[in-house]
Amino acid sequence: MPSSWPTAADLMTSSPVTLPADAPISRALGLMRTRGFHEIPVLRRSRLIGMVTFESIARRSNRSPATKVEHLLVLPPLVTLQSSYPEIAEALLAAGLRAAPVVGRRGELVGIVSRTDLVRAFPGVGPALKASTTAVEEIAAPSSTVVREDDLCRNLVGHLRLLEEHPLPVVDRRGRLVGAVGVKDLGAVLWRPIQGGKRDARAARTALDVKVGSIMHAPPVTVPSGTDLATAAREMRRENVSSVFVVADGRPVRVLGQADLLGVVVARSRTPKGPARVEDVYVEITGLRGSGDPALLADIDHLVAKGLRRIGRSVRARLLTLHFAPHATHRTSDVTVEARLHTDSGIYYASHTGWNLMAGVADLLEELAAQTRRAQDARTGRGRAPRRAPESDDEPLDDPDLERKIRAVGGEPE
Repeated sequence: MPSSWPTAADLMTSSPVTLPADAPISRALGLMRTRGFHEIPVLRRSRLIGMVTFESIARRSNRSPATKVEHLLVLPPLVTLQSSYPEIAEALLAAGLRAAPVVGRRGELVGIVSRTDLVRAFPGVGPALKASTTAVEEIAAPSSTVVREDDLCRNLVGHLRLLEEHPLPVVDRRGRLVGAVGVKDLGAVLWRPIQGGKRDARAARTALDVKVGSIMHAPPVTVPSGTDLATAAREMRRENVSSVFVVADGRPVRVLGQADLLGVVVARSRTPKGPARVEDVYVEITGLRGSGDPALLADIDHLVAKGLRRIGRSVRARLLTLHFAPHATHRTSDVTVEARLHTDSGIYYASHTGWNLMAGVADLLEELAAQTRRAQDARTGRGRAPRRAPESDDEPLDDPDLERKIRAVGGEPE
């Protein structure tokens, strides 16, 4: 790993655009549209009090355009001038934001650093991360969510969390990639006023009642299979986009976003010492709809902790990403869960599709544990080891209800 990572002082944009606390959200949207921002720092008498984000505005689209931005603030991670590249990457991923304010010694706002700033510097740190030997398909996420040209923009609001991560592929009726739609495209629609005079109340239309094909940007930026990560980062910078698509037979199969590149930095910059611990593993979960059910998130957290303890017997895990892609049609309520595990000995993948989300997570983690055990056996020359009795967990769960769920998933009697 580099002995001296770039810091926020090297990467940030000085004197960032800000908004006063009493600015209306219409002004915030105007800045986001014209300047291409997703987050804007908000000040009250020159003191940073938070950020207003496109998502916080779009999720409350029923509010008046005169609403003050101070009512829609989110608390961002505070980055200092000395914060290193991996620290900034981890802070942005953990907060789910594209940018964070940089503060000085007295807490004053001195700049802003974004994912784009980090991706712009990625090729420079890439050699130490083996980015030139890692192909995009090893890191890119499956394009499980696509948008059709004739879909209404109103439907995009339900995909805001995904849009904050990367633009979505737009396909024609044959499923071929024809464009991409991102937060900036949707922002232009939200900002645009309704044209015309009196509206027919029986056929009331809003700015969101237009087809995706009318706002998408085309052609989308694509890279061939086998492209290395450093080259993909340069392509993002050259085309000024936040993602690139990997296509097969004209159809999008994978998408590589800025967050994926930052995840590589977080995973490969971690060099914890001593025995492997669950707390040392960075876990990223994407795709869960809405604000999420706290009980569901707690259950997933328990399962992840159990799985990582088993995995830790074979390898040192550094980063685990879980992506949930609900199918949610009138015919099925299946969920596909994709897992990617970065370890000190390589990258492992697993996928599960089914209606039982908890079963999917449990099966994925068990599959990853089996893969790492087989890899360890191969490295130590043991080859095919004799069948062993199932290993018991290091510690019992403190949630009896969850214990019953797990036993039900495994077909064990309660």
